[in-house]
Amino acid sequence: MPTPNTPDAVALLKADHRKVEELFASFEAAKGDGKKKALAEQICMELTVHTKIEEDIFYPACEGAVEEDLLKEAYVEHDAAKVLIAEIEAGGPDDEFYEAKVKVLSEMIEHHVKEEEQRVEGMFAQARKAGLDMDDLGERMAAEKKQLVAEYKAKGLPRPPTPTFQGTALA
Repeated sequence: MPTPNTPDAVALLKADHRKVEELFASFEAAKGDGKKKALAEQICMELTVHTKIEEDIFYPACEGAVEEDLLKEAYVEHDAAKVLIAEIEAGGPDDEFYEAKVKVLSEMIEHHVKEEEQRVEGMFAQARKAGLDMDDLGERMAAEKKQLVAEYKAKGLPRPPTPTFQGTALA
């Protein structure tokens, strides 16, 4: 039974998508290295938490309920985003490619969100059509999200696991 004010899984994930879109827009408009760095760090935090709850809870629940290729692409897209997140986190506005990395991350996330949210064929639509318990998934994801935000704020972002990338060892 969902607790009041806890969104279902799709509503929670879509709210995350809207928040990150706003942060990317703020980054584009920001003036000054300090503001850009703070926004980039917030983007990285939001995306790190979001990808973790999707990979820990939502995507496993979608196995067998959504197109396998769509799910595999989502995992690979996450891993590619994690590499850029690690690069952004390790750098700063003084770095030659810093803003380009944030821009490319924004474009990758825009594509990823479109595939998840697309009507009828998107992952969210397929998951709903399959009858997944979105209230239960939302509860579990909200609880994990709360715990991860506290942990990451205290300890910093972890080194991202990229299980779909096996051909290259990243330093």
